[in-house]
Amino acid sequence: MIKEFKDFAVKGNVIDLAVGVIIGGAFGKIVTSLVNDIIMPPIGLLLGKVNFTNLFINLSGTPYGTLAEAKEAGAPTINYGLFINNVLDFSIVAFSIFLVIRQLNRFRRRQQEKSIKAEPQTKECPYCLSDIPIKAVRCKHCTSQLEISVQINKSH
Repeated sequence: MIKEFKDFAVKGNVIDLAVGVIIGGAFGKIVTSLVNDIIMPPIGLLLGKVNFTNLFINLSGTPYGTLAEAKEAGAPTINYGLFINNVLDFSIVAFSIFLVIRQLNRFRRRQQEKSIKAEPQTKECPYCLSDIPIKAVRCKHCTSQLEISVQINKSH
């Protein structure tokens, strides 16, 4: 059982996943800072100096100036400003990941196209000089049986 666990834990996919989670956590902190410290202040200024983190609905009936004061007093609140910040965080993370995945897919497509172009798809029949598929053992034009040595020589 210990050997099985060791094999599982050391597999490349598990390690890749762990690295992805760690990088994702760090990336999440960067995005949260971007939203809270760079994006939200100008938006709040444009909307009349509104601080989204202090947007809340107080359910206790006692007035509080900030969300921190309401939380300190233990008042029940609906924190829709924090929800707006989290939606913006998610949107930015999702869009960033979309852009990265899009570029990776574009790079993979180019690599696949290069590998497809690099491999010959046809060879020449030594008898009738027609192009035939690389794996053909008989010419579709003249029906000649192709020798194995011809296939090896033509494919290199």
